[in-house]
Amino acid sequence: MHDNDREEELVASGRGKWSKAGVPHKGWHCVDIEDLGEPQVECGMCESQTIRYVHHMEHPSYPEILEVGCVCAGHMEGDIAAARTRDDSMKSRTGKRKRWLSRKWRISAKGYPWIRADGFRVTVYPRGAGWATTISSEERALLQHSRKNYQTEDQAKLAAFDQITRVLAREA
Repeated sequence: MHDNDREEELVASGRGKWSKAGVPHKGWHCVDIEDLGEPQVECGMCESQTIRYVHHMEHPSYPEILEVGCVCAGHMEGDIAAARTRDDSMKSRTGKRKRWLSRKWRISAKGYPWIRADGFRVTVYPRGAGWATTISSEERALLQHSRKNYQTEDQAKLAAFDQITRVLAREA
């Protein structure tokens, strides 16, 4: 049985929070999505499915953000197609992430690695005892600096890739 089919059954049978009073079933909004690299956390809604691609769902009348799988996310927001699109996008970016470090990075006038990808310019530079990143959209509508430092240049590059993935998921 496919994981999505199993998750559909869990939703239909009212597993986990689907049957708990005080937990809204509709009106949720996805605020982030992430790839954990392998199935490793339990869906926060059906509390039964082990998930890899985590949809972070928020509701105005629920106190916490739930980390859920694709099918639960789709039912929670009332748009299964949107949840599947986010999931599929994250899956396709997984392969791209594997190739990210081996891409040809240019060196800026200041000597820092940078690259253009997905409509963004990414610059990685030393900051403090580690590395930081700046991501800017080509039309300059977005400019984000990493809040934290990373131990290595490669960790900073991967963090920048993950940030672009989150921005693209929000736009989708």
